[in-house]
Amino acid sequence: MKAERVASVTPSRTEPGLYEGPVWVGDALYFSDFSFAKGFPSRVRKLAADGTVSTLIEDSGSNGLAVDGRGELVLASHKDKALVRHDRHGKRVTLAGSFKGNVFNSPNDIAIARDGAIYFTDPDWQKAAAPGGQPVTGIYRVGTDGVVTLVDGTRRNPNGIALSPAGDVLYVNASDGLLMAYPIVKGEPQAGRALVRDLQEADGMTLDCHGNLYVTEHGSKRVRVFSPQGRQLATIRVDANITNAAFGGKDGKTLYMTGAGALWRLPLDVSGMPY
Repeated sequence: MKAERVASVTPSRTEPGLYEGPVWVGDALYFSDFSFAKGFPSRVRKLAADGTVSTLIEDSGSNGLAVDGRGELVLASHKDKALVRHDRHGKRVTLAGSFKGNVFNSPNDIAIARDGAIYFTDPDWQKAAAPGGQPVTGIYRVGTDGVVTLVDGTRRNPNGIALSPAGDVLYVNASDGLLMAYPIVKGEPQAGRALVRDLQEADGMTLDCHGNLYVTEHGSKRVRVFSPQGRQLATIRVDANITNAAFGGKDGKTLYMTGAGALWRLPLDVSGMPY
């Protein structure tokens, strides 16, 4: 399968950069648009149902985006080195700003559980955006009480993160080439196991309503689709480096993909996140 570019989404900067963190909210797709300039300046842009593009947040400092149970955007902010909520009135609220006294490296991607717990990855890709960081590149959980715990600090540059439709498995890929599955028992993630072992520059990912995983492979310019058991089902190809994917559209059956100066879409016969 080959996805088509959304023609109305064009670079908003002169410097090279990436689109990231797509999330469908209401009747529009939101995504981060950041450059490789000093500090990795970023803005959140909105693709409306009629194809028009506008800027929602001018200086977001964001990479990954998610929407919480209140319908508000949660940002993985490399500018703040924190997890931040942007509420309906434009106010920024820090949800997680540090762990064991240190700020994070460069929060990258987010998954929000039905119980309100937030999981995110913290590689060091944009660590230079601001001073400080962690001694490891980790996977974290933020409880509804605000307590931050380290789920796994042993993997090099964890990146894409997603939850199963039932919320009982946390999936995370990383620079180690592994897609790991962490069972969640009574709200707490357990030790992970390798589901897929041969990923190439894995980046963001999403799931459909059947639990199949759509994993982007950055330099390979493709999305590989895997069953919950790790069996490859399909490959979706694009024409530039790819960063992330999310389902959206009126019926939830359009797969949107972000990348290097491009945003693609592909109508499918299955719906996906957000469920």
